Amino acid sequence: MQITHRMEAFIHQNNNWPDFTWNSNDFIDLLSEARNLQGRLIGKMETLGFDLRNEALLNTLTLDVLKSSEIEGEFLNPNQVRSSIARRLGMEIAGAVESDRSVEGVVEMMLNATQKCFDPLTADRLFDWHAALFPTGRSGMHKITVANWRKDTTGPMQVVSGPMGKEKVHFQAPDSGLVKDEMTRFIDWFNNSKIDLVIKAAVAHLWFVTIHPFDDGNGRITRALTDMLLAQSDKSNQRFYSMSAQIRLERKQYYEILEKTQKGNLDITDWIVWFLNCLVNALKSTDSVLTRVLFKAEFWQKHIDAMMNDRQRKLLNKLMDGFDGKLTSSKWAKIAKCSKDSAIRDINDLIEKGILQKEAAGGRSTNYELIGIPANNTRS
Repeated sequence: MQITHRMEAFIHQNNNWPDFTWNSNDFIDLLSEARNLQGRLIGKMETLGFDLRNEALLNTLTLDVLKSSEIEGEFLNPNQVRSSIARRLGMEIAGAVESDRSVEGVVEMMLNATQKCFDPLTADRLFDWHAALFPTGRSGMHKITVANWRKDTTGPMQVVSGPMGKEKVHFQAPDSGLVKDEMTRFIDWFNNSKIDLVIKAAVAHLWFVTIHPFDDGNGRITRALTDMLLAQSDKSNQRFYSMSAQIRLERKQYYEILEKTQKGNLDITDWIVWFLNCLVNALKSTDSVLTRVLFKAEFWQKHIDAMMNDRQRKLLNKLMDGFDGKLTSSKWAKIAKCSKDSAIRDINDLIEKGILQKEAAGGRSTNYELIGIPANNTRS
């Protein structure tokens, strides 16, 4: 007698899939708060000058690209990302660098999603994004199907954990033979559904990542689609808050609610509540980005007549854009491509001008910080 074990049903195996339902009463206040914060933020940004708005846009998009990749365990070079975005938006920035193809691909996808947020979604557009993410046709060392739906040649698309032989299946996507029809239905809904755009972003996020239509890159494309709909909801292709950065901070809860929802029924109220809370947190945290942008503008206005060399200006901008770790004379010399003696002279000159100071906390090496810089302006 053969014993078969019934796999726990996944959401896409429900008879009425994908007819999602939800109870609006459970999140009406959250949705109102998110909408209010969106409106206030866009209004605040419109009062800024063109250059400041561009600076805030550049900071937000850089954060969005970096954090969306970090969620997948991929750490991109921040300077390359920032430089790539600036080039594509026609912005002149100090210290621009060349970017790897992998960086260019993620940036290309994110900007296409947000700058052209009102253009219709098509299968070809998604294939273009996928090709941009995987320019070599490989994910790491593995050859994958690029710019086409997955084929499942090595078995079902599953999210698993645990040692070999004792794997736990957290999720199994629809069979590859169903993907084309699933995506046709999703794209039609994405372009034509008339529901509130913030709720639409929440539903699209869950729906797309559940179909999991590609061999790899599904998470990053999901978040690009989310940004696309949020941009539509803002009625602006300029991004001043990062949903991906907030998901990165709440990554554990993100995967938990996704798994719970994908193993549940078609009532996705709990998922929408989580999504809206995450969005509200993202909108609130953007204040720190705006604070840094305003600080930078006021800083250069205040020191407009100060005599500084190019190295000093470059390093000060780096400190204000979010510096990696602590600033030491050795790091200064390395970044500015100068001798340590020159670095120390640069630093001491800025200390005398009341621009830099030694950090109060001691240690083996002396660290320096910008006087009056907003909190959370370094990346640890």
